[in-house]
Parts: sequence; structure tokens; C-alpha cells
Amino acid sequence: MAKRTYAETLAFLFEQLPMFQRVGPMAFKKDLTNIRALCGALGQPQEQLRTIHIAGTNGKGSTAHMLAAVLQAAGLKVGLYTSPHYRDFRERIKVNGELMSEEAVISFVEQYEGLFSEIKPSFFEITVAMAFDYFAREKVDWAVVEVGMGGRLDSTNILQPELCVITNISYDHMQFLGDTLPEIAGEKAGIIKLKVPVVISETQEETREVFVQKAAQESAPIIFADQRYEARLVKRGFELSSYDVFKIGKPFLEGLELNAYGDYQRKNLQAVLQAVEWLQPILPISEAQLRNGLRTLRKRTRFLGRWQVLGQAPLTLCDSAHNEAGIQLAMEELGRLKYEQLHLVYGMVNDKDPGKVLQFLPTSAKYYFARPDIPRGLDAETLQQAAEAIGLQGATYPSIHAALQSARDSAAPNDLIYVGGSIFVVAEVV
Repeated sequence: MAKRTYAETLAFLFEQLPMFQRVGPMAFKKDLTNIRALCGALGQPQEQLRTIHIAGTNGKGSTAHMLAAVLQAAGLKVGLYTSPHYRDFRERIKVNGELMSEEAVISFVEQYEGLFSEIKPSFFEITVAMAFDYFAREKVDWAVVEVGMGGRLDSTNILQPELCVITNISYDHMQFLGDTLPEIAGEKAGIIKLKVPVVISETQEETREVFVQKAAQESAPIIFADQRYEARLVKRGFELSSYDVFKIGKPFLEGLELNAYGDYQRKNLQAVLQAVEWLQPILPISEAQLRNGLRTLRKRTRFLGRWQVLGQAPLTLCDSAHNEAGIQLAMEELGRLKYEQLHLVYGMVNDKDPGKVLQFLPTSAKYYFARPDIPRGLDAETLQQAAEAIGLQGATYPSIHAALQSARDSAAPNDLIYVGGSIFVVAEVV
């Protein structure tokens, strides 16, 4: 049989196997049986890795990329596993910012195809096993691993990490994780392991106790980063934002530059600073390495889709915020920018309630609704009707590209175009 090409290998992965990114709930497995069987057959590659495990609703991707960049700046070989991908499947699995090679993806699938037909793992389970196997083969010094969804039952949760980080908790994927913030936090807290230190990025009244109790149960040292570190945004920029950092109320780092935009990143930055502090005994990182890593974040890690500039005059931005808390923060950021007319190119997936997210969008903007090009994309007309019901006016378009082109055609040079609503909308434009 002829060897599969990379495109054929991806088609096999996407079509043979349920993939949450494309089809939604039916791809979700509610236990760790398959991933354990898969990694067992691969010789337990995850046991060869020193890892930092990151969960949370919003901010886990940014936090993972920041930590990877800092570790790389410290001269280490760093594996980074994140999801979903934007344009290329291999964005999920990187070593020092380099995507896993097409050849490595092809040979992994070819080598273990028999195993897949026996175990019948989901797309995500295969991808996690592939990442662990690749990082072990590449002999990375450290791997930073982002949870896919939840935590307790996520395929990445077979790790025995050196440190856990849990970012903000908000409403997302409630059909799997629960309807209340404490329930969702309970799922995320599932990554807390026996005696493994855990950094919680944000003290939230509704969820604090959930983490404290789980940590006590596991005898895990726990710290809330925002109770020790405060990062104050002093200069905002799409290339570099600058923060003054205080530690226990005292000046700590002045003019810390981050190669990312948005005041909301300060919460992720605080978690990263706390994580770096807690790793010092086993992983000494200097202030120069910390500064260098954060200042060169995008180049080092291929950090995509967060407040990314797509064009100027009119300024065109895309951002991956897609749930209530994320959209609320994104709209607050937009409110701080200067422009004449705001144009929103918007799309969503069909397992989110549009009304809950649309309520945060400005009525003064001009809307361009389209369906992201995945099976679970929400129909543009349905989205438009939900928007009209709360006073948001706009037309529908056959694709995200057509919507963006229309926005560009009608926007004046001093206007602002924002593309968002879903990671899958952003994936089509980055």
C-alpha cells in the first residue's frame, strides 16, 4: 500500500475519528481508559517528561505560551501542547516554536493505525498520545501541556506534572462541565495531583473554596497568584505591552514587556510570574531570561490569534475570545481604542447560546455575520436573528472571507474591523 501523504493522513485523522473541533459533543469521551491504553502501548512516553499542566476556561493558551517562551529563553528545549489549532494541525505540537514535522505525523499514524482500530480512540486522544510520544522522542527538557477541556477527564490528565496552573473559571462547555462556576471549577481542579504544587491565577469568590479543598485533599501546596503579584499595565501596544509588577505590595519588576496585547493578559502574567517563582528550586530562571522570553513571545512560540493585527487603515484585528467572560473582556478592550466606526465580522459555533454572548456586543457597531467553515458552525441567519432580537444590526454572508471583504470595502481608514466570536472564525483569517 502506498504511503499516505500528509494531507491523506490528516483526512484519516479528521474523518475516521470523532473530533470535537469539527463535530462537537459526540467526540467527547468521558473517561481516561482509551488514553491510558494508548500511552501504555506506546511505552508510557508521558512518564519520561517533566511537565507543567495548565487548565482553566480563559487564559490557559496565553499562559502556556508565555511559560514556554520563558523556558525557551532560559536555554531549554521545550515541548508545547495546545489546542485547538488554527490553520495547521501541527500547531498543537511544537518544540521550541517549531511545528512537529509532517513526516513525524505521517509515520506516527502509520505505525499505530492497527492500535487505533483496536482501541478506537477519539481524535483528541490520538493527538495527546502523539504529542507525548513526540516530546519523549525529541528528548525535550520540559513540556508545557494545556488541557483540552475541563481537566479531571481530559486526556492530558494522565500526566504526573511538576507544577499545575489553573487560570480563570467562567461559563463554557457547560453540557460537559456543569452549570455553575463551582461545578466547572471542580472539573478543572481534577488536574491537582498528590503533593504537586498548584498556582491559581485568579481569586474568584465562587470557586476559591473548591480549589482549596481539592488541594488539601491531595496535600498539594496551593497559591493564588493575584494575592502575591499585581501587574499594572502602563503602556499598551499591539506589539509590546509594558507592565509594572508589584510583589506583596512592593515594586518588583519595572517596565516588564510582553509581546501581546490586552489588559486582561495581566492576570495570565501574574500566574506566569508565580509559576516561575515556584519552579526556581528545580528550574532557576533569571530576571533577564524572564524578560527576554516575554518580550519575544510570538516569535519563540508562534503565538497566534490573540489580538492579532491583520491590517492597517482600517486597523483590522482578530481575537479568539468565544465565551461570556472572554467576549466581555474583549469588548472592554475595544472600548479603549480610538476609531470612528466599529465593524464586527462575527461567527459562532452551534453548541453555544448566542444570546449569552451577543449581549456584550455594542449596538453602535455594524455587523457582518457568517458561519465558520466547520460542521458545528452556527448558521449565519440564526445568528443574525438572535442579534436582531437584541438590537444588533447586520447582514449575513456566505463565508467569513466574504464577510471580512465586505467590511473592508465599507470601512473608512479611521474605522476599526474586529473579527471574532469563535476560534474557528479567527482560524480562517490568521
